[in-house]
Amino acid sequence: MPHSSDPTGSADRPRPDTPLRDGQMPRLSVALGLWPDRPPEEALETARVADQLRYSRLWIGERETWDVVALATAIVLITDSIPLTMGPVPVAVRDPAMLVRAAGSVSHLGSGRPVSIAIGAGSPLMVTHWHGREHRKAATALREAAQVLREFEESGSATFEGEVIRTRGYRPRLPRPARTTPLPVTVAAFGPGTLRSAAAHADRVVFALITAETAADLVERVRQEAVAVRGPKVPSCAVWVPAALTEGPDVPAQAGRAAVAQVRRLVAGYLAAPGYAQMFRREGFGDLVEFAQSRPGFNAVHDAVPLELVERIGIFGDQQAVRDKLQTYAVTCPDMEVVVLPCSTDEDPAGERTLRALCEIQAT
Repeated sequence: MPHSSDPTGSADRPRPDTPLRDGQMPRLSVALGLWPDRPPEEALETARVADQLRYSRLWIGERETWDVVALATAIVLITDSIPLTMGPVPVAVRDPAMLVRAAGSVSHLGSGRPVSIAIGAGSPLMVTHWHGREHRKAATALREAAQVLREFEESGSATFEGEVIRTRGYRPRLPRPARTTPLPVTVAAFGPGTLRSAAAHADRVVFALITAETAADLVERVRQEAVAVRGPKVPSCAVWVPAALTEGPDVPAQAGRAAVAQVRRLVAGYLAAPGYAQMFRREGFGDLVEFAQSRPGFNAVHDAVPLELVERIGIFGDQQAVRDKLQTYAVTCPDMEVVVLPCSTDEDPAGERTLRALCEIQAT
């Protein structure tokens, strides 16, 4: 069993060995890539490394391999203290009561480890094709789910009769750790509707696979929307960014090619998805999105993803290039958390070299 984490802390506290900010470095956390071309158990090693290096948080999603609750449970039992965020998970697949019970269970097994929840709309592939659920009224579902999750977090139970989300009577029985502040409710947002819902009801808004400049624009939109409905209580923001140390004295020559290929596969799977498609159009790749939406087949989409797109949404290169890209995020979005999605390849198993390099960069 890991050491008990501070029961009065929150998932947003800085971890003691990693400064919140060092010069122009942004705050860094880690997300598991769950790369389909890698051994599934490698995610556990990435989690161990992130915990050892004292990253501020570990984000755990779910794809074709791991169930998010099973993986989070395994991680909380093999790591020492890193706070967890489960998700983003689609609210059409996991309702708020399920998520609250899951997060509470993982936290209890981790001796009170902070475990927060991130929700999103999900894609039609995951929601409808895999689970047979309706993928409808995404902005409404996110808005209502965020309200319910906050009620659970603040009072321990919730009663809600919404257009999409309904719950009545569930109260978790596991003891809740005492905290000075509630755990944050995070919403993944892309399109105008989900951005409005997140700005109005989330504690944190997360984006993915976008440039620092687009992230800055979205942060400002979230701020404006939030101020209009909530006044000064503006949610914090985070962005998932693929990263790999691809050059340097001890880096194999083929490391860059392997990392780029991995991110290209990732992008190919999201080009046509609602929300993501809008973001890629925003980045100037509208023709590529239209091609992906014509359903020519995954291999054709994969081959069409240009290197320019991969490099614009990711962090690649030697330590100086990585530092420069991190500084770009820090300058354009001073208060935004950068969630590193470390590439995991034969040249950098579990992304360990990349995570260690990022830690060194932040500390110097």
